[in-house]
Amino acid sequence: MQQAEATPIPRTTHDATLTLEAFADTIVPGEKRWPGDRSVAGAATGGGSVAAGALELLRWDATGIHDGLDDLAALANDHATQWAEEAGVELDPTVPPFVSLDFSQRTELVARLTRPDHPEKEFWVLLSLFCNMAFDSAAHLHTAQALANGHPGLRAMGITQPDADGLWRFQNHGYGRRLARLHPDTTPSGSPA
Repeated sequence: MQQAEATPIPRTTHDATLTLEAFADTIVPGEKRWPGDRSVAGAATGGGSVAAGALELLRWDATGIHDGLDDLAALANDHATQWAEEAGVELDPTVPPFVSLDFSQRTELVARLTRPDHPEKEFWVLLSLFCNMAFDSAAHLHTAQALANGHPGLRAMGITQPDADGLWRFQNHGYGRRLARLHPDTTPSGSPA
């Protein structure tokens, strides 16, 4: 008797979103957003890359990769399927393959994809860098607004709120003393005249 082939999960934008969230959470893990969250594995406390807006940053046209995200998600799922077959791991068919992996399995797969000798390394390193960027610089957001909204990465790094006029000033200078006096022709915005 011939065994029926498994029907692949249709590639949808929803599947791509779940997969990209799972990838971002592998790069900078965070806590689950709700008890049944499958994309965010819950491998860390506090907000990770997903809570920091990784998907918003990835979808921003300034990244240059926004048009290819569905293809990258599909490729990540293909790699997850191949990895699971090699490792003898049974995937949950109700979610995309990458999402079906637990955190340690995702980490192992991402390590494989970003190795120097992997033929697609550039794609995965670039995707990883943008996931980090969402967390550690909130590049897709205005810094003051990100702080006001409680951005987890900026909070974790101890970035302070700006002064009342929206500018950041540091009372404690990095070298313990002021290195130079303000030039007399400096404009109120801090630019040279």
